[in-house]
Amino acid sequence: MDNTESRRTSPTVVAIIPARYASTRLPGKPLLEIAGKPMILHVVERALAARCVARVLVATDDARVAEAVRGAGREAVLTRADHRSGSDRLAEAVESVDAEIVVNLQGDEPFVSPLTVERAVAALIADETAQVSTTCEEIESADDVLNPGVVKVVTDERGYALYFSRAPVPFPRDAALHHGSLQAALANDPTLLKGFRKHTGLYVYRRAFLLEYARWPQSPLERAESLEQLRILERGAKIKVVEAASPSIGVDTPEDLARVRAMIDAQSSQVEPRLKWPGF
Repeated sequence: MDNTESRRTSPTVVAIIPARYASTRLPGKPLLEIAGKPMILHVVERALAARCVARVLVATDDARVAEAVRGAGREAVLTRADHRSGSDRLAEAVESVDAEIVVNLQGDEPFVSPLTVERAVAALIADETAQVSTTCEEIESADDVLNPGVVKVVTDERGYALYFSRAPVPFPRDAALHHGSLQAALANDPTLLKGFRKHTGLYVYRRAFLLEYARWPQSPLERAESLEQLRILERGAKIKVVEAASPSIGVDTPEDLARVRAMIDAQSSQVEPRLKWPGF
């Protein structure tokens, strides 16, 4: 099959980046400068570097963010300000977008890997039983296991999500009993870290499913854990989980921002290995 035919038969993939201006710890977060340009533009450029992505759109509730994106020659759409979640904002933006596959990227992860995007998209396209794909990565510290701000994911042997939680799951019961607590167990046996996976906030949806999912009411587990992806699992839909190509770094605090700025300043130009993507 030649490249022309591959492009025609490959699903159209659009990446949408929800970006709220308000942030409790970092007001105006999307527009904070990193290496001389707003953080949101770093994410846009990473998304555009994924060879499966045909178009990238920033969905924001603030004209300042939209103006910064458009001023750089990129696409932005203004959405309502009263959305409860990023997925709701995503669904509003998607209603006017012609695409079969929708990638949801976090606007505060300027280091998101284009290869991670490609992996997640490829996984969903290859699996007709899944409606969503998402990504995970290794947890490297006991603090992250114990931190409710770090979401953990548990999968079955085929890579489908069984559960997402802010709690340490799966809980190593015997080790915790032996050492007196989970914290002590992790300190005394670092190999226990291999049993945990951090969920990262990249999602890939089939467009029709995203629009349906956004209309569902919040579910009990979603409200309990404050994790909207649990709404999908409670309805019985499948989420495919794939390993990220490289660690993600979210910018939530001034300390995170300083670390990311230092990393980008010191970053050397390295070429990531890429998938053989049909038609790209």
